[in-house]
Amino acid sequence: MPVDFLVLGAAFLSGLMGGVHCTLMCGGIAVSLNGQPKSNALPHALMLNLGRVSSYTLAGILAGSIGALFVGVIRVPELAVVLRSLLGLVLMLLALRMLFPRRFAFAIPGNSRIWHWVSGLKQFLPANGLLRSFGFGAMWGWLPCGLSTGLLLAAWLEASPLHSGLLMLAFGLGTLPLMTTLSYSGARFQHLLGHRGLRMGLAMTVFIAGVLTAAAPWLMHAPGMHGLLTALGCRSLV
Repeated sequence: MPVDFLVLGAAFLSGLMGGVHCTLMCGGIAVSLNGQPKSNALPHALMLNLGRVSSYTLAGILAGSIGALFVGVIRVPELAVVLRSLLGLVLMLLALRMLFPRRFAFAIPGNSRIWHWVSGLKQFLPANGLLRSFGFGAMWGWLPCGLSTGLLLAAWLEASPLHSGLLMLAFGLGTLPLMTTLSYSGARFQHLLGHRGLRMGLAMTVFIAGVLTAAAPWLMHAPGMHGLLTALGCRSLV
């Protein structure tokens, strides 16, 4: 199914707003994995987080490949509409999880089995340098996290390696500003995104994007809605 800018925007905002969640869950990791002298801290912090984003993107490509295989085997004309509706529901659930993390923590758990396997690869990393930081970041990207797992489920529903990879890339880029700053400085710069009004606004934007994503196949037939949804990016990127 085609990915659109509405979904990518929701994924980016999920990552941006989820940065506050990341500082609570992975703040210690972000600081400890860098551990470089101040003069070298920034490039290592950037490489660390680019490695993490690369793992998100790779996971999206893998999930999209599995989804594409699933769609190829089950040839049902209405399947694309069903998958898009489910994608919208996942986005709405993610928005609720960001607003009420404790109440909706059960909804999208992490995956500890993958992390257990990936973390054993650290013995193969270079002894030092930027590639070591990138490698640590790439392993960090597989750490169990309900938020990234939720976006990965959305990526699977895209059922396309390219589009699913783009969705996870957008999510990862959304997390970059706060997490790179955290890795660089060791300080928790979350007061801005921690503002209740801004958090609610961003979460509601993701929720509305989920509603429009789920309802787009039907809204496209409503008078006056086709042009609006097209402007919002409800069309294929390719």
